[in-house]
Amino acid sequence: MSFTRRQVIEAGAATGALGLMASSPLLAAVIDSPELRRRPDMAAPEPAARPRVMVDPTVDPRIVARARASFDRHRAQIRHAETVGIVDFSKVSSEPRFYLLDTNSGRVTRHFVSHGRGSDPGHTGFLQQFSNRIGSEATSEGGYLISNYYDGRYGRSMRVNGLDPSNSNAEARAIVVHTAWYAEPDVIAQQGRLGRSEGCFALPQRSHREVLARLGPGHFLYANRAA
Repeated sequence: MSFTRRQVIEAGAATGALGLMASSPLLAAVIDSPELRRRPDMAAPEPAARPRVMVDPTVDPRIVARARASFDRHRAQIRHAETVGIVDFSKVSSEPRFYLLDTNSGRVTRHFVSHGRGSDPGHTGFLQQFSNRIGSEATSEGGYLISNYYDGRYGRSMRVNGLDPSNSNAEARAIVVHTAWYAEPDVIAQQGRLGRSEGCFALPQRSHREVLARLGPGHFLYANRAA
């Protein structure tokens, strides 16, 4: 199986080679979960027909394509594929940009998430740059494997392992998924954008509960921006 087994059917004028994706969501274009459960030594049959699917306008197809490619590169390390996380840091922090994709039901949920202060020194709300450097307090791009739960400064949290050279220091930098007061929607109401983390994926409490439940150890998370 490949993460690309069910892929974009046509190239649209606005989205180029990526064409149309599933709207209820990215399921048909992103992941075919039955095939993910297939043994590696079994050849995946070609689909009898490729269904025409719709674009989810909130997710940039370039991010989905990169996530799909990263998943394929690291699939041997990914133990659970019923839920995948994609973070589109092209978007300002006042917009939901953390996506949970349910590969069985096709459900997509969207959540606010903070980026690192080293990625946005002027606190504009836009991620300006990525960094993998220890001490940068910046967000790192690339594929992550959710490692384990732990109880720390922000309560129940999840460690992540960076799978790419661009985020290989995630463990050494203590990059984790946690909740934080500065990631709550009321902060947006007050200042027009979320607060910044030290490079961690900081979520509102309500979103954090869902992410803890659905994107646990062994799941895949991808973070990048379109340009």
